[in-house]
Amino acid sequence: QVEREVAILRQLDHPNIMRLHDLFASRAEMVLVLELIGGGELFDFIAEKEMLSEEEAIEFLGQILRGVEYLHARRIAHLDLKPENIMLQEKDVPKPHIKIIDFGLAQHLQDGVTFKSLCGTPQYIAPEVINYEPLSSATDMWSIGVITYILLSGLSPFQGETDAETLSNVVAGAYEFEERCFSQTSEMAKDFIRQLLVKEP
Repeated sequence: QVEREVAILRQLDHPNIMRLHDLFASRAEMVLVLELIGGGELFDFIAEKEMLSEEEAIEFLGQILRGVEYLHARRIAHLDLKPENIMLQEKDVPKPHIKIIDFGLAQHLQDGVTFKSLCGTPQYIAPEVINYEPLSSATDMWSIGVITYILLSGLSPFQGETDAETLSNVVAGAYEFEERCFSQTSEMAKDFIRQLLVKEP
């Protein structure tokens, strides 16, 4: 897994993706020298603010989408997109710059090659992961839909009392826009989420 992650990181050079600077390997271990990113996780940033304005969310999403577009153009799916894997370069600035990290589950997508995997974090994974169906770049886009929902509300759309309940909610596509959190959210933003959280894109 580490070797696959290294092989992928070596191909990447984008302002919104963590850089691999160097690699030291011996028979016993492999040490990766990665870019220093000091602003903390997007997860913690959201937790402190509870929810973001649409303007703030758009600023983050634009960067996330540019990074993911770069990956998909190279036929790479991240497969573990979540606020914990998005880091802020600096925290106390008006418009934080973000970096996508953790390519431990990332895969090259190849024509004619079907890839399936039971991986990822329950509240962010797409239905096809749970159903053990072929994965694609659309799998990442589902996760971005979940991230968008969280940015705008501070809530997770499919979160259940247990992992099993969460997974059941994901497979059913069962979520709603709670009035107390989305009363100020535009229909355009809600439609953006709806278009990403589609079971068969």
